[in-house]
Amino acid sequence: MAISADLESVPLHIVARREQIDLPAAERAVADLLTALGRDPHSAHLADTPRRVANAYAEMLTPREFELTTFPNDEGYDELVLAKDIPVQSLCEHHLLPFQGVAHVGYLPGDRILGLSKLARVVELFARDFQVQERLTKQVADWLQDHLDPKGVGVVIEAEHQCMSLRGVRAVGSRTVTSSLHGTLRENPSSRAEFFALTGLTP
Repeated sequence: MAISADLESVPLHIVARREQIDLPAAERAVADLLTALGRDPHSAHLADTPRRVANAYAEMLTPREFELTTFPNDEGYDELVLAKDIPVQSLCEHHLLPFQGVAHVGYLPGDRILGLSKLARVVELFARDFQVQERLTKQVADWLQDHLDPKGVGVVIEAEHQCMSLRGVRAVGSRTVTSSLHGTLRENPSSRAEFFALTGLTP
């Protein structure tokens, strides 16, 4: 991740640094895959499929840049701030199939508070990549802890994985739940219980 200023300079410009996507090479790879699957990539219905698939993956793997807007916590607010049901879409790195669901992201403010929309932006920052849900959950929590320096952070992600619902066990409707906690939300039982209660989950 590229950060254009330190925490005291607000806002911070956030850019995901990843390898450049080679669209022509991706198109050729999709055409080769279609051929390997016994399909004709030059047929009327599939002729533009390699370009569409390459562009679709490029979009799903590229998070949008954003400004991490924070403000001084002048009022000394010390209660939990929680954004629930943030949409999550990502790609399973084992099968390259989507998983999607919702994230619940909360924090106990320290010296600064965060613009609420930025919680969703941070989720997207890590979700637009080849992922496993466990890592994604931890990355969001770790990043907020490191860059916001709150008293505590909690992240819960609930998602359905198409690698489970469309293939293999075909467990349609099954949702995987992962969590990652820092600071007071991890160490204090009552704060932990409050966080999970507000997310609708049993601690």
